[in-house]
Amino acid sequence: MITKQEIIDAAHQIGFADIGFTSAEPFDSHKAILEERASFYDWVYERGMDLLKGTDPKAVYPEVRSIIVLLENYHQEGFPPDMLGKFGRCYMVDDRITKDDLAQRTKQFRAFLSANGIQSKSGASLPQRLAAARSGLGTFGKNCLFYANKAARQSSWVFPVVLLVDQEFSPDEPTVTVNCPTWCRNACIAACPTGALRGPNKIDPRKCISYLSYYGEGVTPIEYREAMGMRVYGCDRCQEICPRNEPWMNQDLPVSQKISAWAKDFDLRAILHMDEQYYIEKILPHMFYMPPGEIWRFQMNAARAMGNSLNPEYKEELKRCLAENQDERVREMATWALEKLNQG
Repeated sequence: MITKQEIIDAAHQIGFADIGFTSAEPFDSHKAILEERASFYDWVYERGMDLLKGTDPKAVYPEVRSIIVLLENYHQEGFPPDMLGKFGRCYMVDDRITKDDLAQRTKQFRAFLSANGIQSKSGASLPQRLAAARSGLGTFGKNCLFYANKAARQSSWVFPVVLLVDQEFSPDEPTVTVNCPTWCRNACIAACPTGALRGPNKIDPRKCISYLSYYGEGVTPIEYREAMGMRVYGCDRCQEICPRNEPWMNQDLPVSQKISAWAKDFDLRAILHMDEQYYIEKILPHMFYMPPGEIWRFQMNAARAMGNSLNPEYKEELKRCLAENQDERVREMATWALEKLNQG
């Protein structure tokens, strides 16, 4: 049988930043948290995602004997300045539709396992950050995010890829702990625009800008509109302010040419006035949490961002929106944004 070290070597050769192993034991602590805070996650179950099932690896893959976690550094390049502050970094590199980077390398790694007699199944429904910490790949921050022990200069700009495998390997030493420096004065909690971070290691996902931007029901509540600022899809605020991310953030990274090639399609004007065809062709391949029938969310977010920009050039765009767009949710936000610009 292939050795654990050979698997580790293959992961690095394929381009993953790190790799760890853990047992197939249930994630009982995570299950307890989900049950304790059930009301926070009603929206998840309404969308057909079974978080509780994911706490038991054997319920996902009965043949599982070990869990392998690959760690991807998704911030190896910089991001177009016009996209930052409006779109979360992890969404800009998400290739689950285009399948032109991480998806290909994950497939290559799984093919390597298969060629060596190891069958695998995606562990996307598992608590991925906890699986990574249990595999010894990193720790947690007070913002509930995962920070690498080695990769990406120990920053949070990493994404765990969890695989369930049908052969047993010795587990790595878990590092399931919060490892924020003692001198940090809860910078992430203080900086959270909407108060979603209720305290160290406590989050109300329903107040998180990421949730509000693509899952929030109806028109964004007025108490969150200014706080959300220019953010259209996702939020990186608690990561940008985090001192644990400074070593990586203080590099002069070349801007991704791949992202730059399509960044113009995400101009606020284009999003505000787009139709379903534009969304399907230009937006959906990169940011796909909203189905085509819900493009009103993207349009509403673009209108809000225009209002918060305080840029008077957007007035005509918002007036055009009110003249052409029939969705009352978009119209309400456009009206709010126009009033805000007129006040400025």
